[in-house]
Amino acid sequence: MEGNRSLLFEVWDFLKVRKKWWLLPILILLVMAGALIIFGQSSALSPFIYALG
Repeated sequence: MEGNRSLLFEVWDFLKVRKKWWLLPILILLVMAGALIIFGQSSALSPFIYALG
């Protein structure tokens, strides 16, 4: 069972055990930027996303 854990659970455990809560906002921003890049390339929302920048 231990080998089937996802990366999200591993990161969450790392943050809990090591008390590195200051990393959480950085990780959230990285995920949001990645989602913006993915959705900006191949969706109908791309003209609106480019207008924001």
